[in-house]
Amino acid sequence: MTTRSKPAGEGSAGSDSSELAKFGYRQELERSLGSFSSFAAGFSYISIMTGVFQLFFFGFGSGGPAFIWTWPLVFVGQLAVALCFAELAGQFPLAGSVYQWAKQIAKPVTSWLAGWIMIIGAIVTAAAVAVAYQIILPQVSTAFEIVGSDADAGLTSTPGGAQNAIILALVLVVFATVVNIIGVKLMAKINNFGVAVELIASVLLIIALAVHIKRGPGLVFDTHGTGAGQPLGYLGAFLVASLMSAYVFYGFDTAGSLAEETTQPRRHAPRAILRALTAAFLVGGLMMLVGMMAVGDLNANELSTSGMPYLLKSTLGTGLGDAFLICSAIAITVCCLAVQTAAIRMTFAMARDGRLPFSKSLSKVSPRSKTPVVPALITGGLTVVVLLINLGNQRAFFVLTSTAIVLFYIPYLMVTAPMLLRRLRGQWPRPGHGPYFKLGRWGTLVNLVAVLYGAGMTVNLLWPRPEVYGSDHWYFQWGAVLITALIAVAGGVMLLIRRKRWAAGHSGTGPSEAPEAVTG
Repeated sequence: MTTRSKPAGEGSAGSDSSELAKFGYRQELERSLGSFSSFAAGFSYISIMTGVFQLFFFGFGSGGPAFIWTWPLVFVGQLAVALCFAELAGQFPLAGSVYQWAKQIAKPVTSWLAGWIMIIGAIVTAAAVAVAYQIILPQVSTAFEIVGSDADAGLTSTPGGAQNAIILALVLVVFATVVNIIGVKLMAKINNFGVAVELIASVLLIIALAVHIKRGPGLVFDTHGTGAGQPLGYLGAFLVASLMSAYVFYGFDTAGSLAEETTQPRRHAPRAILRALTAAFLVGGLMMLVGMMAVGDLNANELSTSGMPYLLKSTLGTGLGDAFLICSAIAITVCCLAVQTAAIRMTFAMARDGRLPFSKSLSKVSPRSKTPVVPALITGGLTVVVLLINLGNQRAFFVLTSTAIVLFYIPYLMVTAPMLLRRLRGQWPRPGHGPYFKLGRWGTLVNLVAVLYGAGMTVNLLWPRPEVYGSDHWYFQWGAVLITALIAVAGGVMLLIRRKRWAAGHSGTGPSEAPEAVTG
């Protein structure tokens, strides 16, 4: 693998804008993000103190302490995907990440569906992240349990907990929307602060838990009997538990989505993608391993219901435990902010190419804030709509938010699979690839791993199992399949209706296909 060294004169706003012009776009977004901001965007989307705190209970309850082996396995698969993305980010430093990358190496229908599915996935993910406030804040203080009783604190499955979750989540979504409207500089400052807090708190938490270690690392072979009753034995339980890790390790492409607002994006974006994923793997893995080694009762039922909040407060005490929960709330805040930012940039990128209804309005950038205001308002509003589902049916909300992860794995495949085909045909890397990030002789193998992992995990995520989606109604078990199919069909219908108009022209400021695109 190789990366590019910085030539003399590279990195000025003028040179970055000139490179953007080669793709047929003019500089409209504010280019002010540096290396750390680019990394922070990807890391905050993954957000260890959001994902691990929110989902540890599911992995532990499904596979026992041995579920932690899913963490490195999922990391290896997603690292292969991230390495492919790093190559693309160095070649195509454009807003929209997966949509733009697929546009350069695949057919137009593939790139359109990838972007369409990703936008919906990001909106649903923002709602799922915002609901995490309910898991954290009421356990810090019952004052955050605005409706319901103290018994609902930390729960989203009870009627009172679901109602309170909506109230807390609405505050967060409105905050994220306002920040994204004000401008990328404010978003970056808040995001950088949140990521710094999360990194420092995560390291301190690992140290604090290490002081209380009560058992050795041999617990990683303890299944807690979770394979009993499974058709495949513990393998079946392990596959279910692996969804916890799959739910955390995605969104690292966000660094690529902000390429047009990043200085030296060909240099910073590839590194940011890989650093965000690797940092999340190291920090999250150590946090869970040391936490299980330190908790007083490894057989406590609360580990499979409350999860990490219980582990912290029972191990470190209420005061210190609450301090880390507050840090988790900060991480949730910037995670929601990053998720919405990615959805806004994807919407803007597609609208700029005339690929969405009302593209003219959606592609308009405010001359004052240098941000796409209409996409911010629409993504924020749609996130609120998704949140309201939790009021009427918590199971439906859970199925919908679980499906959001599938809505990232499929677009990822829409990039890695065409990329692999081009490698096999000898069409990638391109002759003019240049000295930017390159996998070299390992490219085909890494790309193959990315495709095989992506396809396998997509099937695992969609599999209609009662352990994941419940057994009360068949349509909940098949919910992920049905929702994904509905979104794909809706996108296909929209594509058929509007493709003649899109072929004739577009209402945005950029070309329907960039000059440097690899024709599909």
